Amino acid sequence: MKENYTRFAHLRKELGFTQTAFGQFLGLKGSTADIERGKTKIPGFVVAKLYQEYHVNPLWLFGSSGDMYIANIRDKASVVPAVVTLNSQENENVLLVSQKAAAGYPQNIADTSWYQTLPAFDLPLKEFRNATYRGFQVDGDSMLPALQSGDWVIAKALSNIDEVRPSKMYVVVLDDSVLVKKVVLPERSNDVILESLNSVYPAYKVKPFRIKEIWEVSSRLTFHLDADNNQQLMTELKQSMELLKRRLDTNN
Repeated sequence: MKENYTRFAHLRKELGFTQTAFGQFLGLKGSTADIERGKTKIPGFVVAKLYQEYHVNPLWLFGSSGDMYIANIRDKASVVPAVVTLNSQENENVLLVSQKAAAGYPQNIADTSWYQTLPAFDLPLKEFRNATYRGFQVDGDSMLPALQSGDWVIAKALSNIDEVRPSKMYVVVLDDSVLVKKVVLPERSNDVILESLNSVYPAYKVKPFRIKEIWEVSSRLTFHLDADNNQQLMTELKQSMELLKRRLDTNN
């Protein structure tokens, strides 16, 4: 029976709760300390709550299975935007979330009045129809060289985590922050890995329940265009092509 309480404590830590917060979430009168010490049995309504919210396997919880979850919880995690806004023509607006606004995004994610404070516009292009788009300002250099701090990205809303593709970049709205990253879904795992393009920044894992929204980056608006840099890239490309041609001629 001791294993039951050990697994319960392990689950709480994996989900990122304190004993007090977990008790409140589960509807207990106090914290989960007594359950984790084996002084109190795990109530049936707690088992049901864990299954409903996180698909925790009751057999695992009571030591009769090695599978913590009944299904891949990534499949069950909805990331549909909590709020969308419409213009006077009943078309969806493209809201702009600046670096400053992003700091308050997770806390206001379901507050319709907060979204009214954001700038909004409509993109009259067919590429931006039949989907929900939002603009986010990039903060930091973790996605160099593709994105610089201060750039804007226009991103399309996803409905499920498993829609992500390895070749794309995403705006990931967590419960405490807004990040622009690549998203990796490892096989045989419920974790989600967030990766930067800049190798200085290490990848890190997050639990699916921490992800509130995911937006697939479709386009970029930048104020960092440099003609000299572009010319240098073209020169280097031309030199590489000439070198390749010489090697081919030598081999022939």
